[in-house]
Amino acid sequence: MLEEYRTLLPYLRKYRFRYAAGLACLIVVDGGQILIPQYLKAAIDQVSTGEVDMGKIAEIAISLVLTAALISLGRFLWRFFIHGSSRRIETELRDRLFGRLMGLSSDFYQANKTGDLMARATNDMGAIRQATGMAFVTLFDGIVMSTAILIVMLAENPRIALLSIAPLPVITVLIVRFGGMVAKRFEKIQEIYSSLSSIAQETMAGIRVVKAFAAEDHFAEDFSEANDRYRDASLSLVRVFGLFFPLISFLSGLTSCILLLAGGSAVVGNAMSAGEIVATLSYLQMLIWPMMGAGFTVNTIQRGAASLRRVNAVLAAETSIRSGPLADPPAGEIEIRALDFSYPGSDHRALRSLSLSLPRGATLGVLGRVGSGKSTFVRLLPRLLDPPPGTVLIGGRDVRDYELGSLRRSFGFVPQDSFLFSETIEANVRFGSPDAGADRLERVAAIAAIDRDLASFPQGWSTLIGERGLTLSGGQKQRVAIARALLGDPELLILDDALSAVDAETEERVLQGLAEERRGRTNVIVSHRVSTLRFADLILVLDKGAAAQLGTHEELLADQDGFYAEVARLQELEAVEAAEPAASTEPRAGERA
Repeated sequence: MLEEYRTLLPYLRKYRFRYAAGLACLIVVDGGQILIPQYLKAAIDQVSTGEVDMGKIAEIAISLVLTAALISLGRFLWRFFIHGSSRRIETELRDRLFGRLMGLSSDFYQANKTGDLMARATNDMGAIRQATGMAFVTLFDGIVMSTAILIVMLAENPRIALLSIAPLPVITVLIVRFGGMVAKRFEKIQEIYSSLSSIAQETMAGIRVVKAFAAEDHFAEDFSEANDRYRDASLSLVRVFGLFFPLISFLSGLTSCILLLAGGSAVVGNAMSAGEIVATLSYLQMLIWPMMGAGFTVNTIQRGAASLRRVNAVLAAETSIRSGPLADPPAGEIEIRALDFSYPGSDHRALRSLSLSLPRGATLGVLGRVGSGKSTFVRLLPRLLDPPPGTVLIGGRDVRDYELGSLRRSFGFVPQDSFLFSETIEANVRFGSPDAGADRLERVAAIAAIDRDLASFPQGWSTLIGERGLTLSGGQKQRVAIARALLGDPELLILDDALSAVDAETEERVLQGLAEERRGRTNVIVSHRVSTLRFADLILVLDKGAAAQLGTHEELLADQDGFYAEVARLQELEAVEAAEPAASTEPRAGERA
């Protein structure tokens, strides 16, 4: 269990002086609490003699008030130093976790659900904060208070003290047993909470699909079942607490009973003063907190260890894509050399023996059936997937040699799923190039044909588009994503079926704008439309991951038996059939009035 806490050692060393100051204040508080029963003892003994010295009583009362004030100040300061440090550790560890998540490759996210990762960054961090804050306090406070109280009690009346604390070893055994029970239950609670978070996150993210299929009841039922499991797991832990703390209280209460029996006899026999029995009773009551605190400490440390185990799993995860040493941004031609690629854990080759060369400033078109490897191919270029060494080169250098940030900043990438942030349209377009001027912003909006839509938006550029672009149509999302990719004028532009949701007229406008804007820059355009690819300098046709055809638009059309020509004929026929109903509604020449 404690080995998980090694992750926190650098943070504990960093804030060691704050913790030391907090512990010093805690010692002052404990010392003041130890003194209070002594004041009570002196006052009661003074009154019980029958000769009350009001000056002495006043002196005791003033000392009591000053001690209470010192305790209050000490409690504020130890909370300021220790809880403040635990909050800082939580913040820094969460930053470290998020930074690690940003550095991990896509295969990690395929194996871990978003809701689970969110739970680790929120719920688990709270448990870790408690372990570095209140658990730390109760552990230290319990040791100091218990030791000091036992020393005082044994020094004043060893026999009565030993009789009174006889039940304490039983409490210690129960605490050890309690810790193991809590750890198992809490880890189960965290796992179910992650599942609950995942269901909620996926449902909210896919709310359009949920509503389109009228599946609200199904997802509500899934959430309810997970919620019930979370409740049952939580109640299992509550039952342990419900049994443990009353039992501890009962055993602690036995110490008071023993004191009343043994101490009462001692007072009657003049072996113990009334003040001493009151002071001893106060000390026994004060011992209950360390005993109860020990249970809290074990519980919190176990919870923190369970949460740290989950956080450490992310921190220890290795990225499959490592940055290279070359910081210069890539520029120049794209060269693919006998590229074979399989996804991790799969024996199926997504790409097979693929080779081609694209000069700088040229445009490559990519066509193929669903699952032919088109998206895999374009994701290998900026190393969103990692190609084998020596198979993908840009500017004559292996892409694995480039520093990842430098490589990816050279690309403008519009993926199939045009993800947009829950921000304004302008903020989404400026995402990659926040310092671009207003003229450049208007220019890319015109190229992407999003300018004509701005007038219909309620606040124009300042319109909030909702999470994942919920308020935009598919074509609008694609065009905003194209404008975002163009804003920084990247050296290489990838459009992965980025015009699939726009009409033919808009597609024509965007392609003409791109042809003018991207002159002298390298482009890769994936599409299932021949009309989109006809402007490309070189067209690659993929079939089952292999290059079935490679050539210009005219060359591929001339191959009548090829897939490209077949797709062109089918799409031309579809266009003719779509135009015929419109033409049939036009009146004939002889029928015109």
